[in-house]
Amino acid sequence: MARIDELRLMAKVARLYYTMHLRQTQIAEQLDISQATISRLLKRALDEQIVRINISTPTGTYSDIEADLERIYNIKEAIVVDSVDNYEQILRDIGTATAYYLEQTIKPNEVIGLSSWSKTLMAMVDAMNPLAREANIYVVQVLGGMGNPAAEQHAVHLVRRLAVLVQGKAVFLPAPGVVVSAETRNLYLQDPYVAEAIEMFKKMTLCLVGIGSVEPSDMLASSGNVFSRDELNELRQKGAVGDICMRFFDANGQPILNGLNERVIGLELEQLRRIKRSVGVAGGMHKVAAIRGAMRGGYINVLITDIQTARALVENAD
Repeated sequence: MARIDELRLMAKVARLYYTMHLRQTQIAEQLDISQATISRLLKRALDEQIVRINISTPTGTYSDIEADLERIYNIKEAIVVDSVDNYEQILRDIGTATAYYLEQTIKPNEVIGLSSWSKTLMAMVDAMNPLAREANIYVVQVLGGMGNPAAEQHAVHLVRRLAVLVQGKAVFLPAPGVVVSAETRNLYLQDPYVAEAIEMFKKMTLCLVGIGSVEPSDMLASSGNVFSRDELNELRQKGAVGDICMRFFDANGQPILNGLNERVIGLELEQLRRIKRSVGVAGGMHKVAAIRGAMRGGYINVLITDIQTARALVENAD
């Protein structure tokens, strides 16, 4: 076939497929050509730039930055939300995006882990629509929630509320997030209800976690589930930039392993790394180093964040 004839056929096939919206099988029948040839011609039409695909990104969406984050940090998916430079609004916007992500991706028989002390995850449950039917789902609390009674109510409410929304069963972790000693932690681990929740960690298919900076959030601080000021300074001296479920890591994602780690009752970083979908839900410029470290450590493979934070993560990747 002469070059011009081949180009003419490519153009005809492309017009029928992209403009007339015929299926490849219909084109093959109309032109008396095999479907394999039609598929090959469509690919060639792209290669020859007979067909040029132009994706118009809607205002307020950032697919290019999402792709950059996925490539740079080797994560499965990044979701970047438009927001204003106001931290409380950023939390609400990220929470709404997380609710939509969960509604679209949740599957039957999921075992969902949920970190307790997160305003962003509370914004998620506030924005989420209930599932239409039961799907045998469990919602597991992955960080101890006992402490200040007012704050403790928040942790229990968050887990229970999500369980109701997905028509699932809540599994609570009835222990503090941080205890006074490793010996105290071991005593709690012998409690059958604590042991039941921790055993469920092995079965989790999805985990939704906040990402904290070294300085605890107001909510976490009010709960009493925090390390002392001297202990936080020690973590900083060891290079800590952030935490997930009170497990601290450095800028490269390496865990900070010391005696403090042995006083936490909750999900461990290595357990989080093994979960099929580990979703980090966090934003705000003060958390850039922590989010970067969490991705470098492989603790999350899905990130939901705001546009200002996403740009900083891309521009300062090194």
